[in-house]
Amino acid sequence: MADIEAIKTDLIRRMDGALEALKREFSGLRAGRASPALLEPVKVEAYGSLMPLNQVATVAVPEARMLTVQVWDRSMVNATVAAIRDCGLGLNPQPDGQIIRVPLPVLTEERRIELVKAANKYAEAARIAVRGVRRDGMEQIKGLQKKSEISEDEERDWADQVQKLTDGYIKRVDDSFADKEKDIRQV
Repeated sequence: MADIEAIKTDLIRRMDGALEALKREFSGLRAGRASPALLEPVKVEAYGSLMPLNQVATVAVPEARMLTVQVWDRSMVNATVAAIRDCGLGLNPQPDGQIIRVPLPVLTEERRIELVKAANKYAEAARIAVRGVRRDGMEQIKGLQKKSEISEDEERDWADQVQKLTDGYIKRVDDSFADKEKDIRQV
């Protein structure tokens, strides 16, 4: 029975991880307010490899509709500007020495729809991750039953528990998406 509890604990840990990853992705989707998290997905071509923006610069929020990026190495300014411009967030960075100003445009209805689609894509990836964890758990439980460590009835009971756990996490993903969609669509 200790094996089953260990499997369940591992499944919960992995499903929590999928939910946390979704929340990080959502924090990067802005809904009209500046947030340093907006630039987290940006990767800069630096020193021969792609590096996260936070490893070459500091991001700050001096005002509600503006981000500033303080690049540490002057030679990285142009690469950082290009990375921000090409990241697909519709931003137009403006370099000023080692500081890059990134004004956030007012969200149009078209842009809001794009953001909702991106949020839905992130939510679907989280659902897929949760279902993958469920599949792994089901395989582990079937393996225990095949080794005769648990009975068929116990296998069915544990499979039901794993399914209920999965349903709960899928609902949490759906609720997070609904909240983010409401936030994005709010004018």
